[in-house]
Amino acid sequence: MRKLKLQVQMTVDGFIAGPNGEMDWMTFNWDDKLKDYVTQLTNSADCIVLGRKLAEGFIPHWAAVATDPSNPDVAAGQKFTDTPKVVFTKTLQQAEWANTTLATADLTDEIRQLKAQPGQDIIAYGGASFVSSLIKHNLIDEYHLFINPAALGRGLPIFTGLGGTQHLTLVHATAFECGIVVQQYVPKRS
Repeated sequence: MRKLKLQVQMTVDGFIAGPNGEMDWMTFNWDDKLKDYVTQLTNSADCIVLGRKLAEGFIPHWAAVATDPSNPDVAAGQKFTDTPKVVFTKTLQQAEWANTTLATADLTDEIRQLKAQPGQDIIAYGGASFVSSLIKHNLIDEYHLFINPAALGRGLPIFTGLGGTQHLTLVHATAFECGIVVQQYVPKRS
């Protein structure tokens, strides 16, 4: 069965965006070792899942990067553009983007169906309410938390509405020169 991996940028106080979706706190001067980590993580997946709100910025951004040979992230842009994407939505009637399908049924059922399909792993990128739902329903198989050296005091969390404690096991934690610490966890399941 395919794994669902979450890759998310976070602050040290647990927010993935400011109260109004601000992301100006993110560290973007990634060192080569962190870029290699992300490349390995994304290369292990052949499907991307996103909430509609994040998809509206994510998909067009990476499509533009993929077509700009002067952009140092062109390879990442091509990977994100070429990888099939599933956008979870309650409002869209048809996919606005190439290589994208919509998921409009029950989140748990849709994710379980994706996991049961043959192929590589699945990677989730967000947004906040979508990721919170994935976590709440215990659908994440690996957490890759990119802890940025910033604290906001308030913002958009992803560990809300759990309904109980979810225990995690630390697989590894790696500090990178740019100041980001990646913490990889797997859920403890009975």
